[in-house]
Amino acid sequence: MQRDPSSPSFASSNGIELAYDCFGDPAAPPLLLIMGLGTQMIAWDEAFCERLAGRGYRVIRFDNRDIGLSTRLSAAGIPDVAKLLGQALAGVPVSASQVPYTLAHMADDAVGLLDALGIDRAHIVGASMGGAIGQEIALRHPARVRTLVSIMATSGAPDLPPPQPQALQVLLTPTPLDRDGYIARQQQVMKVLRAGSHPDEEALDAARAERSFERGLHPAGYARQLAAIIASGSRRERLASLKAPTLVIHGDVDPLVPIECGKDVARHVPGARMVTIEGMGHALPKVTWAPVIDAIAGHAVEGR
Repeated sequence: MQRDPSSPSFASSNGIELAYDCFGDPAAPPLLLIMGLGTQMIAWDEAFCERLAGRGYRVIRFDNRDIGLSTRLSAAGIPDVAKLLGQALAGVPVSASQVPYTLAHMADDAVGLLDALGIDRAHIVGASMGGAIGQEIALRHPARVRTLVSIMATSGAPDLPPPQPQALQVLLTPTPLDRDGYIARQQQVMKVLRAGSHPDEEALDAARAERSFERGLHPAGYARQLAAIIASGSRRERLASLKAPTLVIHGDVDPLVPIECGKDVARHVPGARMVTIEGMGHALPKVTWAPVIDAIAGHAVEGR
């Protein structure tokens, strides 16, 4: 029976409310899933979560701040992302004072959710921006992290390869606010990000986009999250102090965060291992679930 993604639970965390839900045995070791930029928790597909929970974990997914059903920080205003990006590309660091919040705040949100659920330590799994947030959690709150899995994420170092032009374009193009326009746009975005031919996934894209639309769009939140990424800068040097057992998972055809970015994370975290998924872009199509879930579960077992 499919869960109703419009009726999650809510927890107070770091001064805001986060929408979340859980899968599996409440007494099992907790595993927190963190999604990426402007992406709701339902992008962690229910069947993916159930399969991961079936490996012996209490799987928790949630909407980051400013997305889905979690608190929207509308009073913070909309940052000038183009200006911030231009500043960063010119080699001028963007300070935290220039943006409503940073990835460090979002990391603290996630730890606040663990607090609300009475969880002392959890396995942390993040995808894309969620992987960067996971890195921040492990750096800022090392005692709360059993293991870390960083999926299709970067250290944020400025000398790493940039996104492919088409992927960067979909990242920066405004989101349509009407249902049909949004669905068509998401179909285009996912086709670009997945890379290659995935007809089975493409057949599901419209329904997935409609679910996100029904839960609510928030383009201003997307802009604030993107500004948070820009202002958070590079974690490369700090990664040397990361203590949690770390696994890096990356696709070899990722058009948005090239695989060299994942290799950079693995190279700078002491003892980190890397799993490369052949044919995977910047998404988790069903064909990747088995190797990704095997990697996550196997790594978590090693870190118990």
